[in-house]
Amino acid sequence: METKHPLEKFLFCPVCGASRFEVSSEKSKQCGACGFEFFLNPSTSTVAVIVNTKNELLAVRRAKQPAKGTLDLPGGFCDCGETAEQGVIREVLEETGLKVDQTEYLFSLPNVYPYSGFNVHTMDLFFLCRVETTENARAMDDASELVWLPWDKIQPAAFGLNSIRKGVEQLLAKGTIITD
Repeated sequence: METKHPLEKFLFCPVCGASRFEVSSEKSKQCGACGFEFFLNPSTSTVAVIVNTKNELLAVRRAKQPAKGTLDLPGGFCDCGETAEQGVIREVLEETGLKVDQTEYLFSLPNVYPYSGFNVHTMDLFFLCRVETTENARAMDDASELVWLPWDKIQPAAFGLNSIRKGVEQLLAKGTIITD
């Protein structure tokens, strides 16, 4: 199967509109008319690892495609102008109603997120997120359900997105995360 260039859907130069927007390298296209070169870099996405006082991991069930109906961890794309920490705090609030008090960077994983017929290359940043209380947690926004998972019951295959599944595997390999 022939692999197409990741920028195949970008047909015209975003600066001058010329149709001479051609592959320049593995990760870029350049305009033959004005010389503008566009590089495809990963979008920043955040992932929240939240553990309750029973040492259970918070997972959400995806309400939308891709991977609708599978498990996920709270998180999502960062907005322009916000830090990754601000992004994960916002996403957790939007999806679960929980207010994050503290974040701690854990690790990152590359991912390809299929969205609207386009493969968005992402860099998923995993954060341990501490919340004051989990009592008012509820499924909102992109989450159809919240699920608290004991570490010994977590099945990585139940997580529908590749990077999240790999991240859960890494978390399990390191052992459970116990919060104070």
